[in-house]
Amino acid sequence: MSVRPEVIAANTAYAENFGNKGSLALPPARQFAILTCMDARLDPAKYAGLAEGDAHVIRNAGGRASDDAIRSLVISYKLLGTAEWFVIHHTDCGMEFFTNEVMSGLLASSLETAALGANGFTDIGKGPGSTEGRYINWLTIADAEGSVVEDVARIRNHPLVPKNIPVYGYIYDVRTGRLVEVPAATAVGKAS
Repeated sequence: MSVRPEVIAANTAYAENFGNKGSLALPPARQFAILTCMDARLDPAKYAGLAEGDAHVIRNAGGRASDDAIRSLVISYKLLGTAEWFVIHHTDCGMEFFTNEVMSGLLASSLETAALGANGFTDIGKGPGSTEGRYINWLTIADAEGSVVEDVARIRNHPLVPKNIPVYGYIYDVRTGRLVEVPAATAVGKAS
């Protein structure tokens, strides 16, 4: 059963009360960007106190500083004026439960959804699969704090990122809703 009717109904109700949001400026009003995970338990608007038009929110699996995430951050500052960036990973992230090798193996077995059990992910689908997954760096996470430091450092040291933009590192706790600073990441991301 599709959720499509629910999405369309919710959009209709939203549009009826849209008000003057159509006149919001293109640049984010609060001049910052957040790079965070796509996990459905994270609501950056709520945990960072955002309203429409306030900030750029870039999401991917793990909230990792992939080439595409950095592309978005560069556009965010170069064309739209953001002046501060936050890298926010979270506790209990699904990216901690597998490795590049596991993902490649699961995809080689089948393209159907895998199951997560006590011993990690297992493929329960029927083939065929594809070996193309071995050519992708899935940017998995072995250490949550370490991955935040790594991503902030990658952004900070990228040749297209100016040194005057501070990059802060945090972990969102999915059990408490709190942002917990990763001091080593924020130190690495310090503006100069």
